[in-house]
Amino acid sequence: MKLIISSARLAIISLCTVSLLSFNCGGNNTGNNSSKSAAAKPTPKPSFAKLLSEQQFNDLFPQRNKFYTYQSFIKAVDDLSNISVKVTRRALSVYQLIRTDKRTGKPAIVRQDVDWNEDWAKVKPDSSYVIDYGGFCTDKDAAVNKRELAAFFAHIAHETRHGMNGEYKDGLMLLHEDNTSLNYFGESDDYPPFKGQKYYGRGPMQLSYNGNYGYAADCIFGDEKVLLNNPGLVETDPVVAFKTAVYFWMTPETHKPSAHDVMIGKWQPNAADKAKGRTPGFGMTINIVNGEIECNKGDNMYNMKDRIGFYQFFLTKLGATDPNCACSCGKMQPYRY
Repeated sequence: MKLIISSARLAIISLCTVSLLSFNCGGNNTGNNSSKSAAAKPTPKPSFAKLLSEQQFNDLFPQRNKFYTYQSFIKAVDDLSNISVKVTRRALSVYQLIRTDKRTGKPAIVRQDVDWNEDWAKVKPDSSYVIDYGGFCTDKDAAVNKRELAAFFAHIAHETRHGMNGEYKDGLMLLHEDNTSLNYFGESDDYPPFKGQKYYGRGPMQLSYNGNYGYAADCIFGDEKVLLNNPGLVETDPVVAFKTAVYFWMTPETHKPSAHDVMIGKWQPNAADKAKGRTPGFGMTINIVNGEIECNKGDNMYNMKDRIGFYQFFLTKLGATDPNCACSCGKMQPYRY
């Protein structure tokens, strides 16, 4: 993921019991059956291990680095499924983030910009978005959920590939980008870089730039310093590495939808999007992940074609199809800041 997610521009945008073979959705009964009962605890969501077996994971990534384990992926998804984040924006660039741990039901303000209570900010209309990380590859029916998982795997495989062009067996091999000499500092009042640290691409989605590390840490841990002060966690702790990938997949920006919302059909292009060639489908997720580098460059752009190849490979492996895939972003204009 080479694209900058500016912390000053991010805006965040039900629970179904699922299986890759059979997905069944239903409400959870968390009500009390007696006025004397203690407050009901949230019903825990089934582990993502019920959706994807270790054998399947190993088959999808046969040459992966031993750092990227099945157990780490499952724990990352399961842990994040307990987190939701509400982001409210005032005056276009003034943010408040409220993070809720669903296991306790307790919300906590993890970010509130210094201008939040200024009169000029308060008079501007608010916009709020809530992201439930528990929706990762579980929000829809079996066909859609498997399609989304194939798309997610396609991107993390491409970002971390090292070797066998065209065979799609070389995903999840790299822990960080090749050039670690770059600092990747971006201007950010809320997530300034920590002295001595570098924010080059790390992990399955190649998280880059201090703004991204800080924002991810606010959402994942409720404390931006966890990754701002120690970005190396993304290449030394496999659970953290996978969490940053799921975070990126699920988290919209001010001007972009999340890849999750695109793959489940929640995002629909407005008039401006349509004028710029943006349409729902896998191609739109490429625009989100690395559009400035790969999109609007025609249908023979190598990196874009590699992502599409991985997507089609994983669809087959997962027993899924995407018959109406708008897979290319070759004619889509990228988002610009």
